This record gives sequence, C-alpha cells and structure tokens, in this order.
Amino acid sequence: MFDGRFRNQVERAIRPIGIRLGRTRLTPDHFTIVGLLMACASAVAIGAGELQLGFVLLVLSALPDLLDGALAKASNLASQRGAFFDSVIDRVSDAVVLGGVAWHFAVSNDPRTAVIPFAVMGLSLLISYERAKAESLGLQAKGGLMERAERIVVLCVGLLFGSILLWVMWAMLILTAYTAVQRFIKVWKQAAVAPVTAEKIATRRSRRASRRAKRDDYRARFNRRRRPL
Repeated sequence: MFDGRFRNQVERAIRPIGIRLGRTRLTPDHFTIVGLLMACASAVAIGAGELQLGFVLLVLSALPDLLDGALAKASNLASQRGAFFDSVIDRVSDAVVLGGVAWHFAVSNDPRTAVIPFAVMGLSLLISYERAKAESLGLQAKGGLMERAERIVVLCVGLLFGSILLWVMWAMLILTAYTAVQRFIKVWKQAAVAPVTAEKIATRRSRRASRRAKRDDYRARFNRRRRPL
C-alpha cells in the first residue's frame, strides 16, 4: 500500500542524497549489508528485552534500504544482481528481526506466544512468493494491505510501546494473512483469463513463423533459379 502510493514521492525526495553518494566509492551493496547488520543488532536488542533500543535500530536499518536504491539509480549501478541481492537480504532481515521478537516472547511471556512472530514470517514469505511466482508467469501481484513497509511500521509501533507488542503481533498476523489472500485472489483472477491471452500469443507466433518459412522457401527457390548452369 505505502509502496504503491508513496514510492515515487520518496524516491524524488532522496534522489539528491543518492547523487551525492554517487560521488563516493560506496556501492548499493554496502548499504544493503549495513542494513542487514543493523537489523541483526535490532534483533539482539529486542531479544534482550530492550524494545525501544530495538525500535531505534530497526528504524536505522530501514534507512540503508532506501539509500541503496537511490545510489543505484544515481550512479547507474542498478542491475539484476543488485536487485536480487537486495531482495534476498530483505527477507533475511525480516526473519532475523522477527526471530528476536520470538525470543523476547519466549523469555518474557508465555513461550507459546513465540509462535506468532514465526507465523507472521511464514505468511510474509508467502506474500513474497506469490508476487515472484506471478511475475514469472507474466502476471502481476503487487499491492495488498500489509506489505513489507507496513509490517515494519506496525512493528515499530509495537516496539515503541512495548506493552502492546503482543497485540500488535496478533494484528500483524491477521492483516498479513489477509494480504496473502488478497494477492492469491488477484493472481487467481488474472490466471483465469491468462490462458486465452497465451493462446492468442502462441497463434500469432505460429503465423509469423509460417510466414517466415514461406519467405525463406521462396528465396531459396529464387536463388536456385538464378544460379548459372
């Protein structure tokens, strides 16, 4: 939701920073790694019960995630490899932070509540998989009520007001499950008409291939006629 509505505005706002960073020797991968390290530090703080420190570190871990994209575009370093690396590290960071929340619940609350962050993580991975699989099939699965940006914001609220963290995690679980269902329905509807489109594309390609074959055959016969005896 935030990604679709505010992404362009955020990118315009941080573009000057990306241009300045482009004059340095830093690369987008450097910021991606810094973000991962900050996420790990946040997880340790949360697991130790220092929720407000974990909040600060989690916010700081989100900043490099913004800057690596700005730097990549400003310095023309955007690549498939970088996008893949950034996406994988985002999933690792999410898992580490939610693991810290699970550890905190296991130590300070009923140990059974530690299952909630792992359930949120599983549903988050499902949401990412739905998008990746849909795009590999030529479909579109962006959007939803609880994407990664929303999950981070909601988790920050829970960490800032530690007494409501458990209830915040329950809310995240419900909303993340709802988002997974949203994306499934969205892709399901697209896939219902996709075979028709695929069949039309296949027919067009077959016709083009047939026309090329006829042209090649005509040229071959014409060239044989022109050969001197």
